[in-house]
Order: sequence, then C-alpha cells, then structure tokens
Amino acid sequence: MYVRLFRWLLYVLLGLAGLWLAYQGFFAALAFVLTKYLLLTHFLAEKAPLYGQSLALGAEITLKLTLISSVAGMLLGLLAGIAKLSKNPLFRYPASLYIWLLRGTPLLVQILFAYNALPFVLEPLIRPLHVFGIPSAQDMLTAYWSAFLALSLNVGAYNAEVIRAGILAVPKGQWEAAQSLGLSASQVMRFVIMPQAIRIVVPPLVNNVVSLLKDSSLASTITLVELVLAGQRIVSNTFRPVDIYLAVAGTYLILTTILTIFTDWLERRAQLSGGR
Repeated sequence: MYVRLFRWLLYVLLGLAGLWLAYQGFFAALAFVLTKYLLLTHFLAEKAPLYGQSLALGAEITLKLTLISSVAGMLLGLLAGIAKLSKNPLFRYPASLYIWLLRGTPLLVQILFAYNALPFVLEPLIRPLHVFGIPSAQDMLTAYWSAFLALSLNVGAYNAEVIRAGILAVPKGQWEAAQSLGLSASQVMRFVIMPQAIRIVVPPLVNNVVSLLKDSSLASTITLVELVLAGQRIVSNTFRPVDIYLAVAGTYLILTTILTIFTDWLERRAQLSGGR
C-alpha cells in the first residue's frame, strides 16, 4: 500500500515538474520568436529583446488570468447551474438573478465596476477588520484581482446556462430509473445525471475558455499590463502600430491554438469515456 502511494506521489511530482518546465520553456521560446520577428521588421537590435520579453510577459499574464478565471468560472457555473434547477427558491432565485445580471451587462462595465467602484462598496464592511491587519478593499482589489473577479463571474454565468441545459438534456427516464433504485436526489445528480451531462457540455464549456482568453484583453482598460496593454505601450514608444499589433495578434493566435488543441483532446477524452 505504501509503495503504491509513494509511486503515485512520485508520478504527480514528476508530472508537475514536467508541466513547470514546459511552461517556462514555452514562454522563453515565445520571447525568442517575438525578438526575432522584431529584428526582422527592423527594430533596433538593443530594443528588440526588451520588447519581445515585454510581449511574452504580457502573454504570460494573459494566460494565467485566463486559466485561473476559467477554473473559478467553472465552479461558479456548476453551482449556479444546479441551483437554478433547484425547487427551493432560496437557491433558484439568487442563481437566476446572478445569471441575469452578469449575462445582461457588458463585460467591460463589469471589469470597470470591479476595479473602480467595488472597493468603495466593500470598504465599509472591511474597515472594522483593519485592526486585525486586513488591508483595505482598494489594496486587495488590484487590477489583476479585479480582472480575475469580473472574468470569473462573467464566464461563470455563461457556464451556468450551459450546464443547466446539459442537465436538462439528460432524458427524464434516467432520473426516474435512478430514483426507483432508492438513490437520493444528490446521489442521482452525482452518479447518474452529471456524468452524462458532462459529455454534453464539454464542447460549449471549452469554447467559453477560448473566448475568455480573448475577452481578457479588456483588462487593459484598468491598467493591467497583459498582452494588449504591453503592445500599446510599445506602440506609444515606437510609433509602429502595424508591426506591434501584428505581433500581438499572432501571439493571441498561438495561445488560442494551444488552448484549442488541449480542449479538443479533452473533448475526445470525454466522448471516449462516455462510450465505455
């Protein structure tokens, strides 16, 4: 038993180490490619590496923001999607209100609200906690975390509708058959309905992740130095928008292609597991 546990931990550690090396190697390679591109487009030799590294760093921030927002949005979507189907109004109404608000207002407004307005709303609640060393709402809601909050809530609302539709797409006979076997409502949802619903909702959910990567560019409006703002700052220094925005667009294309390859693999795995 201990040998098996040790082997499992070793595989996990090796997998994490491999992912970390691949992550570091990818962005090092991206900086190298961007630098070569800038040199080929006749940027100064002493400036091209600096600009290439700046764009690669912006791309890294964009990808990190997308990934953590996707995970949070997936959890929010799962909870809200199930809550909206609940017969209990204490769960159904708040979930419906959340989905209605977040889908009915522009993401740009949500990002601006999270950064510029939400600290003023939260500060009266947090102020009594300052004596315990809790920082102010303005200090906690930096540009990065404001963007994370807005993107997570936004994509979570869209994921909720996808998950709700996936659950409803499972034939009602599955519910009845499972309940006839004596399973509780939570057991039916966990062991019977959700495994079938996941296979249905994987394609639209992964499309939401790819869309979120592109939507994260709106975080540039609150001074988060992601890929777009990094490119804008270089343009303001060089007055060469064509070359820089082509580099920014190409970098987005590389990131979305990688995400698409991963999500296509995930979709195939879901379909294969469903056929078993």
